[in-house]
Amino acid sequence: MLHRRRFIAAILSGVPISFAVGCRNRQHAHVLKDDDKDMVGSHTAGAETWKPLIDESVARMLGRSCATIQQASHSTVDGNGMAVRRVCFVGVENRSGEVLGDFQEQIYEQIDSRVSQDPHFYMISRTYVEAALDECRCEPQSLILPEQQRKLQAILEKAEQPFDYLLFARVTSGTTNSNGDYQRDYTLTMELLDIHTGQSLKEFAEIRKGYHKSLFGKIKHY
Repeated sequence: MLHRRRFIAAILSGVPISFAVGCRNRQHAHVLKDDDKDMVGSHTAGAETWKPLIDESVARMLGRSCATIQQASHSTVDGNGMAVRRVCFVGVENRSGEVLGDFQEQIYEQIDSRVSQDPHFYMISRTYVEAALDECRCEPQSLILPEQQRKLQAILEKAEQPFDYLLFARVTSGTTNSNGDYQRDYTLTMELLDIHTGQSLKEFAEIRKGYHKSLFGKIKHY
């Protein structure tokens, strides 16, 4: 009976039957070109937020590290006399007000890939790092303690994967509410820690994003 009513309504209105019946369950997609803009998430951060945060925070960290961190025991030297640092990236910690979902894995991989492209950094394989963390039962947050560092270092040295630096990534956020609309400030912090000296280099990037209940929310608040 319902389909008959839709059929009659479609004929009277001139709307194609294929559009009037069963269209709710259809989904469409398209492949984005390199110059297409990223879709902006309506409820949480997406590619439009994480990509620039990763690019900026990693670039800042790499830029400072060349000038402030010296050669360590397991570092090698390239043909120009510059130290090649062996780095153990222990993961992405989420302290934001959102669930990162599959973006947590993507953030890790993109940071790892970008740092690996710098000729002055050698990243220990994630496979080794995760296996070592499991064996020593170390949480990434606890690796700030020298005792935990030594446990992880001992396991990786057995696998011939020693390191001199620990790399931490941390996502945080702050939320400002205004009558149902809200602004969320996202921060991605990169911290590179020399396990021999305790010297820590920290850089971060920030993005602010507004979320609105209606299309007029942006005009109202901004």
